[in-house]
Amino acid sequence: MTAAAPEAVAVPAKPALSVEDLHELIGAYNGITEKLQRSHEALQGEVKRLRAELATTSEQLQRSKRLAALGEMAAGIAHEVRNPLGAIGLYAELVAADLEMAEAGGGVAAPASKPVREARGNAGKITGAVRSLSAVVNDVLSFAQQVEPRTVDVPAEKLLRSAAEAAGPELAAAGVSVGLDAGGVRLRVDPDLVHRALLNLVRNAVDAMAGLPAGRPRTLRLAAGAGYLRVADSGPGIDPDAADRLFNPFFTTRSSGTGLGLAIVHRLVDAHGGAVAVENRGGAAFTLTFPES
Repeated sequence: MTAAAPEAVAVPAKPALSVEDLHELIGAYNGITEKLQRSHEALQGEVKRLRAELATTSEQLQRSKRLAALGEMAAGIAHEVRNPLGAIGLYAELVAADLEMAEAGGGVAAPASKPVREARGNAGKITGAVRSLSAVVNDVLSFAQQVEPRTVDVPAEKLLRSAAEAAGPELAAAGVSVGLDAGGVRLRVDPDLVHRALLNLVRNAVDAMAGLPAGRPRTLRLAAGAGYLRVADSGPGIDPDAADRLFNPFFTTRSSGTGLGLAIVHRLVDAHGGAVAVENRGGAAFTLTFPES
């Protein structure tokens, strides 16, 4: 018996794409392509930003390590210098006292003479030089000491006002007017460490404005915002060529000073996990940021 042939099944033909369908398909393809392109560009931008952020963080970490190593070395030298320096100062004061008695006619030498007066003046110069060197040693030790912030919640206005009051005599003598705008901000910081940092910045601003022409306003603006404090002056601003070295220990653009003031500011803020930025805003403006705040 012969098997029956299978029945043919009719398959409906696929409808041909119309021009409108083709346009819609191409449009959808182009839309997806554009979205992918935008996503790709956004991803590239984010990768670039993260790389820059990582490089900056790594650079700051390396800088902190270098400064810590330099601080340890400087502290060792400072300790070795402090004792003999103290002895020199003591003996210079004793010599000056003996010469003063001699100049008055009641001491170990003949009554006042030109050599005695000159010797007394030289002893005074030695004493003054010792005081200057002692200030350098103290700054070095301050820079080198271990800093462990004990953070508390504190009004920014209290921090700024305290620094302005501590530098009050210097500000008054230099004819500097002070503006304060804290805006009710509160920060979580170590008040003592931040006070030292702010005081250094205020004194640095006073020195920067000392050379301004007569009649030019000398102003200091102390401000606060979300997570930051700012000290801005109306001085000559920061030389762009010096900006990269500004916080390096012993770097200074002035004829006097130890060059440690701003390095100490950087170290105190860095101990909070924060950062210090400087820019020119009609003068120098230093901004201290604190991540815990």
